[in-house]
Amino acid sequence: MKHQHSPRYTRAEERANSLTHGVGTVLAVIGLIVLIVCANLYGTTRHVVSCSVFGAALILLYLISTLYHAVFHQQAKALLRILDHSAILVLIAGTYTPITLVNLQGVWGWWLFAVIWTLAIVGIVIETTRLRRYRKVMIGLYVSMGWAVVVAVRPMLHNFGHGGLWLLLAGGLAYTGGIVFYLWHRLPYNHAIWHLFVLAGSILHYFAILFYVIP
Repeated sequence: MKHQHSPRYTRAEERANSLTHGVGTVLAVIGLIVLIVCANLYGTTRHVVSCSVFGAALILLYLISTLYHAVFHQQAKALLRILDHSAILVLIAGTYTPITLVNLQGVWGWWLFAVIWTLAIVGIVIETTRLRRYRKVMIGLYVSMGWAVVVAVRPMLHNFGHGGLWLLLAGGLAYTGGIVFYLWHRLPYNHAIWHLFVLAGSILHYFAILFYVIP
């Protein structure tokens, strides 16, 4: 397997990359505030904490991504690239947190929660080593973590509802579909297009949690 080197983008492309996730950062901050307020009003401490983890993970991913694409200093960019890819793992685990701890609970909830966060930690460790060069392996890890929910479809239908599950699946399809553009390096502004798919996936998952996790 060949090593995957950092893709080269033009300054205009990097501005577009930074702008798209800059918008995501603003939306994530607003979204976290709304989640905390609603969880405080209608939920329990478990709702507040788990939804805060999800909202904070959103902010982390979009803020780091914005900074990564905004800077051109090579050493700073290399560090931010590691943080950027690690933040993807944190967001996947953060998205599962309110669903597993509030809706599923029990054996399924705690088992899925433990597996996803363990995989996230393993992935972050990999990102700090030379193994991170094998991007296709890491992409496989992202996708596997993201779709791990399929092993719990029945309890999800019972505890999360059809509407919530459809939003969750639609968000997963948005994230997964965007990978085509992420890997399409010859397409101008491919990464900015990928960012739009990520935004769509985050928005769909956000509403799944807002409407189907918080009572």
